[in-house]
Amino acid sequence: MAATPTAPTPAPETLAAFEGAKGFMPVREGLALYAAAVEAGRLGLPLLEIGTYCGRSAILLADAARASGTVAVTVDHHRGSEEQQPGWEYHDPAVVDPQVGLMDTLPTFRRTLHAAGLEPYVIAVVGRSPQVAKVWAGEVGLVFIDGGHTDEHANGDYEGWAPRVADGGLLVIHDVFPDPADEFTGQAPYRVYRRALESGAFTEVSATDSLRVLRRTGPGL
Repeated sequence: MAATPTAPTPAPETLAAFEGAKGFMPVREGLALYAAAVEAGRLGLPLLEIGTYCGRSAILLADAARASGTVAVTVDHHRGSEEQQPGWEYHDPAVVDPQVGLMDTLPTFRRTLHAAGLEPYVIAVVGRSPQVAKVWAGEVGLVFIDGGHTDEHANGDYEGWAPRVADGGLLVIHDVFPDPADEFTGQAPYRVYRRALESGAFTEVSATDSLRVLRRTGPGL
């Protein structure tokens, strides 16, 4: 019987940079994201991330882009999502710009990429996901949805970017929690995940904890 292919893994220095970066993605999910990005990179198209924060997952996408001869594109307004605002559980005062009193994760993100040696493989787009999607003309090999966790934002990310996934490309959705008890953190991504499957355009490839990987297999959008 043929051996099961081993999933690609990042180099030790890349994994160390990922683990040392500010952010929330667990290692198991990060490794699944990296494997998906390496696979999608074979299409020779950009790998696109929605929701950059301080660059933890962007490290993995950039390394996969480097290996594939393509580029990672990160889209974020860098003012923080709902749960990262003052008074919420995931707020970090260290990334608040003292001059304007608002979150600004862009400087930390840039330092993260520089320290990892991956700046040349990333195009950072500073803006809101639906606005950027409206002016994006081409296809992408992978879309990683990891932005806001309200229905408005999750659906906006899906509607703007899912149609841009090339045939055979991958749609990756983070923080998918089917349990209604996770209403704020994961129900909107879960509903988007279900919407993608029910569209007929995507087929599920894998599930790793809260990370879902879907392949574009049909028109349906």
